[in-house]
Amino acid sequence: MSRGAKAVLLHAALLAGLLALNWVLPDYHRGNLARVMVLAVYAMGYNLLFGYTGLLSLGHALFFAAGMYGLALPMHHLGLGLVPAFGAALLAGAACGLAVGLLALRTTGVAFMIVTLMFAQAGYLAILIAGAWTRGDEGFTIPAAARQVLGLDLTEPGVRYLAAWALFAAVLAILFRLVRHPAGRVLVAIRENEERARLLGYDTHAMKLLATVLSATVAAAGGAAHAALFGYAGASFAAVQYSILPLLWVLLGGAGTLVGPFVGTLFMFYLIDWAADVTPAYMLLAGLALILLTLFLPQGIMGLVRGRLRWLP
Repeated sequence: MSRGAKAVLLHAALLAGLLALNWVLPDYHRGNLARVMVLAVYAMGYNLLFGYTGLLSLGHALFFAAGMYGLALPMHHLGLGLVPAFGAALLAGAACGLAVGLLALRTTGVAFMIVTLMFAQAGYLAILIAGAWTRGDEGFTIPAAARQVLGLDLTEPGVRYLAAWALFAAVLAILFRLVRHPAGRVLVAIRENEERARLLGYDTHAMKLLATVLSATVAAAGGAAHAALFGYAGASFAAVQYSILPLLWVLLGGAGTLVGPFVGTLFMFYLIDWAADVTPAYMLLAGLALILLTLFLPQGIMGLVRGRLRWLP
């Protein structure tokens, strides 16, 4: 079997396993896994920029929030349906990615990190200032009656799980195709040695801008899905911790691997869930586990697996 066929089979098996869990898991874990898949979409968007292109951003909460509010505000204030609101959320994420990319990509290294962080903080403050529409930290809920699509009720646990799975599967398939496409190979070349990629004739600035816009759009899809499936939009999702979390998820799961963001999100979600049952200082246990993983698995969980299975994308 070819390397490509093995990779397709592995990812198809993951999706099939997740789909089957909808009819096996109790409601509590089914709800958790639906949330993990949505957050993993966000992490996958981050991984496209960081793991595959080598650009360390600290401002992805801006794109997640752009998707969340891009869906929630038109539904809340204009009565827009869920499907057109989701399209508006993707456009909002892409527009933010383009604006940030045009300015932040004038810098490199630490300066790029700082500029993206400043954009994210500006977005967070804008949400607070526009509290008359966004309701700031308090946020607002999306009524259950509005969370219907094609006659399906997204408030029903099984439907919500399948919707999260469908989005996760679609994003995974798109990114699988992208990273195996010549354009994806160019992104990896930029990550490894941008100067050499430029000398080979590639427009590295245009490719990095494209990666930024695509990354922002995928992150916005995660934010929009989170608002649609769980019925809430609030400023806390635009705060700095939501720029740090996808970085942690990607590092834990394995940067530059397709499945790594999902594995890292799943691991950290259930680590915190377990630690919270053990002690009120649950973040101490979670932090200790993260330190140990960083020390002994510097390539992440899937990075270790790919060291043995070289055909993993």
